[in-house]
Amino acid sequence: MNPVHQWKMYSVQALFIVYLYMVFKIILFKFGTIDPGFLWQQLQRGPDNLINSLHRGNLIPLATLLDTYHHPTANNLINFAGNIGIFIPFGLFLVLLSPGGTSSGSFTGVLLWSFALSAVLEGSQALFYIGTFDVDDLLLNTTGGVLGYLLLRPVMKLYKASSTEEKYNGRTQYQVP
Repeated sequence: MNPVHQWKMYSVQALFIVYLYMVFKIILFKFGTIDPGFLWQQLQRGPDNLINSLHRGNLIPLATLLDTYHHPTANNLINFAGNIGIFIPFGLFLVLLSPGGTSSGSFTGVLLWSFALSAVLEGSQALFYIGTFDVDDLLLNTTGGVLGYLLLRPVMKLYKASSTEEKYNGRTQYQVP
């Protein structure tokens, strides 16, 4: 791997770490400071918090989405767009960080990793009693990750095609010398 490519990869990895930090900060701490002591204190409250959190949340798929559709308030629309938008970079990063678009950078990989990260975040909200567990957020976050994938894949294919042409000194592999 040449030094320029290696530097670019390290830069993307660093940005990914910053992105993940910001996602956890926004979703779990609502832009506040990250306080491990507070999280520990929340865990000490016992299983009643988790049960109350799940009762308070939405466990019925599409219920929140239908409510947003039927009652499109500014808060509902911001929540809807925000849950998709915050995960679009996740899908982008998975593609950029996967070698050759395989594994985690494939459609299935992005779908599964987006769902997994969303499940961790939603489960953490319920466990620490610091937000509302909403199954529809899982769907919206996963949609955002997949949307990031769908936005970047065509660009990556064009980039690979142009770099392949450069390797052949301006000739595509189908041209006769």
